[in-house]
Amino acid sequence: MTKNELTRHIARQCDTTNLEAGRFLEAFQSLVMTAVATGDKVTLVGFGSFSPQVRAERQGRNPQTGEPLTIPQKIVPVFSAGQTFKEIVDQ
Repeated sequence: MTKNELTRHIARQCDTTNLEAGRFLEAFQSLVMTAVATGDKVTLVGFGSFSPQVRAERQGRNPQTGEPLTIPQKIVPVFSAGQTFKEIVDQ
């Protein structure tokens, strides 16, 4: 499902325009990204949670030369599906 398709579904389900549904979706995305970027966890009970996770520094190899290199530590966003979401997908 694309963002446009999701926007249309939200508009139909909430009896609003595609433009308004798009604004809601943009606001949701912006809030989640800002919260996770500042280190907060966003939890939607039954759906899942978005949180930042530290990926430790590790050793890797340059694929062109095979030379070893150090991949620096970084913080990445992580999504964990909630129980209800997992049960629906498993059916």
